[in-house]
Amino acid sequence: QNSKMAVNPDEVGKAFIQHYYQMFDTNPPALAALYQEPSSFSIEGKRVQGPAAIVQALQEFLFQDGKPKFQSLKHNPTIMDIQPALNNGIVIFVSGTMVIDGNEGAPLMFSQCFQLMPLPQGGGYYCLNDIFRLNLA
Repeated sequence: QNSKMAVNPDEVGKAFIQHYYQMFDTNPPALAALYQEPSSFSIEGKRVQGPAAIVQALQEFLFQDGKPKFQSLKHNPTIMDIQPALNNGIVIFVSGTMVIDGNEGAPLMFSQCFQLMPLPQGGGYYCLNDIFRLNLA
């Protein structure tokens, strides 16, 4: 990688978050493309590894008995902290609200933390670590 092509972690982080939540809200299985085999994902305390298992865990969160738990989902990230990490990685912490079925009056609070790493072949980043929690307390 050319050292003159310095990456701005804030720009990468903000672009990733916008892309991630748009896909999460409209086409969750497409999120698999953001992960690699070593990627770990935790959702509400359940940890899995690899793109296929991550998509399966998301499906279990979004579906029950093969039916969607809700008709629509909209993430509204309100706070985002981004830091550079070792080996050109980027750490992102997000908190915000999720509006389910358009019910703006009763959003769910969530927090999510990502660690992005450069793709081994170059040309972008993948999500190595992803931790999602609803803030229900």
